[in-house]
Amino acid sequence: MRRFRSSEPGFRAAFSAFVNERRDTPEDVDAVVRDVLAAVRAEGVTALLRYAHEFDRVELTEATLRVSAEEIAEGAAACPGEVREAIAFAARRIRAYHERQRPADQHFVDEAGVELGWRWTPLESVGIYVPGGRAAYPSTVLMNAVPAAAAGVARIAMVTPPGRLQPAVLAAAQEAGVTEIWRVGGAQAVAALAYGAGPIKPVDKIVGPGNAFVTAAKRRVYGVVGIDALAGPSEIVVVADGASNPQWIAADLLSQAEHDPAAQAILITDDEAFAGRVEAAVEEQLGALSTGEDARASWRDHGAIVIAPLDEAPGLVDEIAPEHVEFALDEPERLADRVRHAGAIFLGRHAPEAVGDYVAGSNHVLPTSRAARFSSGLSLYDFLKRTSLVKCDAESFARLAPSTIALAEAEGLPAHARSAAIRLGQGR
Repeated sequence: MRRFRSSEPGFRAAFSAFVNERRDTPEDVDAVVRDVLAAVRAEGVTALLRYAHEFDRVELTEATLRVSAEEIAEGAAACPGEVREAIAFAARRIRAYHERQRPADQHFVDEAGVELGWRWTPLESVGIYVPGGRAAYPSTVLMNAVPAAAAGVARIAMVTPPGRLQPAVLAAAQEAGVTEIWRVGGAQAVAALAYGAGPIKPVDKIVGPGNAFVTAAKRRVYGVVGIDALAGPSEIVVVADGASNPQWIAADLLSQAEHDPAAQAILITDDEAFAGRVEAAVEEQLGALSTGEDARASWRDHGAIVIAPLDEAPGLVDEIAPEHVEFALDEPERLADRVRHAGAIFLGRHAPEAVGDYVAGSNHVLPTSRAARFSSGLSLYDFLKRTSLVKCDAESFARLAPSTIALAEAEGLPAHARSAAIRLGQGR
């Protein structure tokens, strides 16, 4: 864990260097991913079955590649009742939040008499990647599938690494209405969704987080299909004053550190004594966490405490452009309203990031690795397309034609110019 003080010389340079440190997987996976994609594209399901044996140590056949409706029902039924209730509660809130994002079609006539507008239509098919390595992630199913269903996507295909499917994951799939689930993970799953492989038909867009191989594969297939984003390690910044409970703040920092040794947790405070209490609380809680090994590595290698006046916090947050930021303050909006770059902002002492991961209703698929400077979290818009509409009659066309011809001729495109001029009787 690094400690920075804004009062010390060279603070901004040192802090910027820390923020921009590489935190992703150091190994070069691109060559492996390239070969996997090429093999699946050429061999289809044969390559998927081979990689299941080679990478996952699982023997599958084309018949067992798909999770049956009976398996989904039985797995969901095996999920503990309180977890199923929590899944249903979260799904209702996620659905309600995202349905409020639905945009309206527009039609209007402008001053030239041209009818203009746009209409929104859902994607036809979406693939959802659900990790299966470190833990079971029913929340990933909900955060990706529920907005897709709310948008009206007709086909939602879920892929997850082969092995025992956790009851909570199957319960979440059932709650979200996902009936197509395939036992395939890694870059080969991305390839199957992008190109198709035997019984797995290609989709129009791939969403959902994954490891370095999945991320590299999504980067390579972009253009063949759409993707949501290139996910990096998780991040949290907590802005807190000395009136906060240090145990609460420590728990919030570790809530992201436990995701991955490359995750990042940063505390910004104006109270050095409070910072010390938080640091002590982090050490205390690390000893009790089942995920303590990963969390300790994250806190040790990528964690930080910044001592700075709170009025400087928005500028520091913008430089980090974090996935999540909490303002654990009595009047959080005073500072939070000045932040431009953050995936999600949590306001007040009783709004920990964990509620956003599960049940607040907002989406937890958020930009990482400073991508909040130019992108947003997953939303209903990721599953919709906007189509422009243009309608001219003879009179309104006549108003547009001269400028159309002039610009086309200026660009050296005579067929464009003729397309307009011929309607005015000026050419053949």
